[in-house]
Amino acid sequence: MTQIETEIQYRCAMQRIEELLRVVTNETPEDDINSVELALLSNLVADYEDIHYPISKPSLVDVLKLRMFELGLSQRDLAAKLEISPSKISEIISGKCEPTLKQARKMVEILDISPGVVLGS
Repeated sequence: MTQIETEIQYRCAMQRIEELLRVVTNETPEDDINSVELALLSNLVADYEDIHYPISKPSLVDVLKLRMFELGLSQRDLAAKLEISPSKISEIISGKCEPTLKQARKMVEILDISPGVVLGS
C-alpha cells in the first residue's frame, strides 16, 4: 500500500495503530516488526489526514482568547497590558477590526504570539 485511498482504509489503519500502540513501547527496537508497521501506518495516516482533515491556522481572535485564558486576563487586563483602550481590544476580539502594526508588535512581544498569526499570514 503506497497511500490510504478511502475512509474505510483510514479507519482500519487507525484501528491497527491503536492495537500496535499497546505492544510498542519506547524500549521496542526500531527494527521490530511491530515498530516498523507502526511507523509505516502512522506515515500513511498522517498523509491521508493532511489531505482529508487539514488543520487550519488559528485566527488572531482564537489565539488572543486562548492567551487571555492561559494568563487569567480579562479584556480590560489585556487592554492595559498592551496599552490599548478596552474598546479597541473589544473590537479586535470581536473581529470588527485588525490591530495596527504597533499593536501587533506589542502582542507579539508581550503575549508571545507568533508574528504570522498576528499579521494573518
